[in-house]
Amino acid sequence: MELGLVGLGKMGGNMRERIRRAGHTVVGFDRNPDLADVHSLEELVGKLSAPRVVWVMVPAGEATQATVDRLGELLEPGDVVVDGGNSRWTDDEKHAEELAAKGIGFVDCGVSGGVWGLENGYALMYGGDAENVAKVQPVFDALKPEGDFGAVHAGKVGAGHFAKMVHNGIEYAMMQAYAEGWELLEKVDSVENVREVFRSWQEGTVIRSWLLDLAVSALDDDEHLDGLRGYAQDSGEGRWTVEAAIDNAVPLPAITASLFARFASRQDDSPQMKMIAALRNQFGGHAVEKK
Repeated sequence: MELGLVGLGKMGGNMRERIRRAGHTVVGFDRNPDLADVHSLEELVGKLSAPRVVWVMVPAGEATQATVDRLGELLEPGDVVVDGGNSRWTDDEKHAEELAAKGIGFVDCGVSGGVWGLENGYALMYGGDAENVAKVQPVFDALKPEGDFGAVHAGKVGAGHFAKMVHNGIEYAMMQAYAEGWELLEKVDSVENVREVFRSWQEGTVIRSWLLDLAVSALDDDEHLDGLRGYAQDSGEGRWTVEAAIDNAVPLPAITASLFARFASRQDDSPQMKMIAALRNQFGGHAVEKK
């Protein structure tokens, strides 16, 4: 099929390549002309055959809103817009309503895979009407990991980004647990090889995971993370998860504590946050602050 892809950064650029490898045509637009296949959204839409599918991979908030608004002016009834960024699920409901008034479909898709997605595939959580999802399905199939799992039609509009938000909240708590354990091991005199303790956990233990593998990789690069400042940013989805928990009276003590720990990292040089920062850099290419 043909796909328009808006936003060709760390995620979008690799997604374009993976979709093309599956045999589909991708027309990409980015504000950076060195990355783009076309020079404007108008040109992108003009190169696609109806019914068109345009996938948006730009920062959540104003950038996504502006892109959806412009596509609403350029697309025609029967076309579909996919928001694959990190938008809040409440924005999805708004975008779907605005586009539906013009006969344009909308699908929200939470995407996980970071800088490794090109080769490993992307975990996909999408929401929307079955008719609109079906128009995007070949792209979902191209992006997902090989095998039976890794993609889900989570429900109606907003369900995809809500599921991805909860995924990221769980990710916060898992990284915090690894970071706390690492700091405690580093603190005591009796444990002389913390990196190899982490490596030993990669086989046969109940806490083995991809995040653990990435922690070992980070420690291989810098055994005691001496080169990093103990500061970790948050992307916003952890906050939204906690807010949703409050709205629905669901207790999330571990996720909430992990979010607050990141706030604490901005007040002092936290050893734990060195590990959080290293893990975020390993899986997502997120920037770290060097000493």
